[in-house]
Amino acid sequence: MLTIIPMKIIPLLIITSVSFISAQSNAAELPDNFKPVPPVVTVNEKGVPSDAIVLFDGTNLDSWCSIKSPDQPAPWKIVDGALVVSPNSGDICTKKAYKDLQLHIEFREPSEVKGSGQGRGNSGIKFMGLYELQVLDSYNNPTYVNGQAGAVYLEHAPLVNASKKPGEWQIYDAVWIAPRFSPDGVLLKPARMTVFHNGVLVQHDFSLLGTTGMKNPRYTAHPDKLPLKLQDHHNPVAFRNIWIRDLEKTE
Repeated sequence: MLTIIPMKIIPLLIITSVSFISAQSNAAELPDNFKPVPPVVTVNEKGVPSDAIVLFDGTNLDSWCSIKSPDQPAPWKIVDGALVVSPNSGDICTKKAYKDLQLHIEFREPSEVKGSGQGRGNSGIKFMGLYELQVLDSYNNPTYVNGQAGAVYLEHAPLVNASKKPGEWQIYDAVWIAPRFSPDGVLLKPARMTVFHNGVLVQHDFSLLGTTGMKNPRYTAHPDKLPLKLQDHHNPVAFRNIWIRDLEKTE
């Protein structure tokens, strides 16, 4: 006897069949090329990933200390939710040490323009305290190209100058891959840096020549993890919305 299935029931049968097959597939062992399953990361309304380590959210400096001593609090000021360099107070660094990371940091050059070249809005972000991504007011401010904003200081000029006007908030999004050393201190792999400045690529997987700030850069073996540092270069540069993602597990 031929059974006629009403057309309105057919879609329900198809959905039920697909759901059954999906359930069977989920229950089955995944093939090797489907492993590991990537973890789920969400992003909140402020753009911060759920697996991020927030280093500064505008409320306190609990994650930071004076470079002079880990026991001394960070000497910079919080003004209207921004972390502002207190000129001549010294650099600050994170209390914890890190290896490979993704960094998001926003900065603002002083709206009142003073000085020129390296004397104008100078600061820096030093990965592991040794490798500097230059912060400078490079809006209509000529200087040596490997010392302008977005440069790996004294090693590599940015691909373009993406600087905004003084007084406007700017963004660095960077990926930092730490150098690798053998147990006896021999360099195995150089450090690498990729940077977006205000959404524009300015450093593309650049292999660093060594510690920045040297005429002849070279590597000296150091621990696998070191703190992130922000530089006091005697200018009241402001920072906000600082967070990182630990990329060590992706190695």
